[in-house]
Amino acid sequence: MEYIKSAAFEVSNSDPAKCPRPDKPEYAFIGRSNVGKSSLINMLVNKKALAKTSSTPGKTQLINHFIINKEERKPWYLVDLPGYGFAKAPLKEKEKWERMIRTYLARRENLMCVMVLIDIRHDARPIDLAFMEQLGENEIPFVMVFTKADKMGAGAIEKSLAAYEQVMLTRWAAIPERFVTSAESRLGRDELIGFMHSTNRGFELPK
Repeated sequence: MEYIKSAAFEVSNSDPAKCPRPDKPEYAFIGRSNVGKSSLINMLVNKKALAKTSSTPGKTQLINHFIINKEERKPWYLVDLPGYGFAKAPLKEKEKWERMIRTYLARRENLMCVMVLIDIRHDARPIDLAFMEQLGENEIPFVMVFTKADKMGAGAIEKSLAAYEQVMLTRWAAIPERFVTSAESRLGRDELIGFMHSTNRGFELPK
């Protein structure tokens, strides 16, 4: 079943307080700069240019809301957040983005889950591990979404996942839920969309 029937840009904000009313479930996508975030979002919604892609890390600088199934009975949001890591930007700009992201994650009442994107080709990186630890400490639900799986064979993927899980088990009592994806081959699309569709059932309007 196709759970995403339509997708459209809703609004961009630099102030989390000005985001759309928290009356619909939403899922935030974030990861290290150049992890393939915008490409993954475009693949999920079947639109090549909904989220802006760029070869220059740090292209996303705002909180971008995309509304899913707007004409249906129960619409919901995908949110494209600025990446973290090696974006070429002045220190003050990076600090501003970090404050914006922290505020959004801490205060967004309708945030169902954070999709932490990780390039499957690399070993576990401190910046990703630290970000996930912050989410855990603040009791913000998240899953790991490994990207760019089309760049590796099946055996290499399994080896990379096993190595990552070994590192995670030194910090976590249990491995967070994970998905393996590729914006090129569309690997993992049904599983990730199915997870969001299922999670939507638990949404309750903030009091």
